[in-house]
Formats: sequence, structure tokens, C-alpha cells
Amino acid sequence: MEFAPVWDQLAASLTNSPRSGLLIAALVAMALGVIGTFVIGRLPALGRALRLTSTLGLMAILVMIVVQLSRLDPRFSMALPEAGLPEQIVSGGETRVRIAPDGHYWLRAEINGQEAAFMVDTGATLTAISAETAKRAGLEPRPGGVPLRMQTANGVVDADLTTVKTLRVGNITAEGLDAVISPNFGNTNVIGMNLLSRLASVRIERNELILVPTAQTRDP
Repeated sequence: MEFAPVWDQLAASLTNSPRSGLLIAALVAMALGVIGTFVIGRLPALGRALRLTSTLGLMAILVMIVVQLSRLDPRFSMALPEAGLPEQIVSGGETRVRIAPDGHYWLRAEINGQEAAFMVDTGATLTAISAETAKRAGLEPRPGGVPLRMQTANGVVDADLTTVKTLRVGNITAEGLDAVISPNFGNTNVIGMNLLSRLASVRIERNELILVPTAQTRDP
């Protein structure tokens, strides 16, 4: 399971203009502020309008960056952890979700009846649960279990194996799912291949993740 360094991911999202456009938007907002400063002496109303537009634009960009950081690094966890997640649609027996601004696919799920956001990671063998989410969902390490040693982008961490009674995502229900818990995961929850492999198909079309359940995993 890999969690790329936060600042590397943020830098990529800011500099890869086809993906996010944040850098271009910031430059445009700053240019409007500069123009407003120059013209405010001759055209006060226009100058003030340009400066106000610049300020509001930069504030909006800052909010977008904070929302992305809140999902990438627990140090920036905010009160609205699911703010800005793309809409999750169930249609024609499929669950669909578009790629998020941070370049990941995020799913709104219920784990033992508790709502939580999960990042889809096809490189993760097991589904991973943050300590905070595990506490809310009533998950405990398996009795007598031996802590696992897991390799992440931040090094080797210890994790405990647990069993999720029920995990629901869109029209999908997985029961008796193996998962790992570790405080070293921060606030990030990850859906791994042990859940995805239970589905009939998992595919990506035009930046949209499409999950198709089997008869056994279809939510009744």
C-alpha cells in the first residue's frame, strides 16, 4: 500500500494544469488584482471590482487546496473530511464515481453502519482502516492476532488484522471483510484488492471509476 508524499502530490496537482487548473486560476486572480491596483485611480469602480474578484478567487483556490490536503495528510484534517468529493451514482446495477481533484477515486461508504470516505488503491492488498474510523465502527484487533508489518511509502508500519462485519459502497455490500488497522495510516481509509476482487468487474472509463457487483455482493 502506497501513500505518496503529500507535498509531491500537491505540487503535481498545482503544476499539472490540464488536470487541475489551480495554477492558472491563481495567476489569473493575481493578475486581476494587479490590474485593479493600476486602474483604481482612473476608474475607481472598475478597480475595486477587479481587486474584489482577485481576493475572492484566491480565497476559493485556498479552500480547494485545504480540502485536498485534508484528504492527503492527517495533519491537515478538517471538520468536513468529505467536502468536495465527486458525486457517487448508482445506475444500471453499477456504482460510478468520477476522479477527485487530488487524482484519486474516493468512495462514500458505510462501515458497520458508520459513514466514512475511502480512497481506492489497486496497489493495496488489504483494505485499510484508520484508527479513528475503526473506533467509530467498533472494530477491534483479532484476539491473539500477531501485528502485521506493512511496507508503505513512509516506511514499514505495524498494523493489526480485523474483520469488518459489513462494508457498503453504493449498490455493493461486502461481509466478513479482512482489513488492517493502524494509527500510522493517519485519517485515510483505503479500499484494497481484497474487496475489489469480490466484484464482477472494476474499470475506468473517461476518468470515471465503475464498480459492478456480483450476485453475492449486490446490495439487496
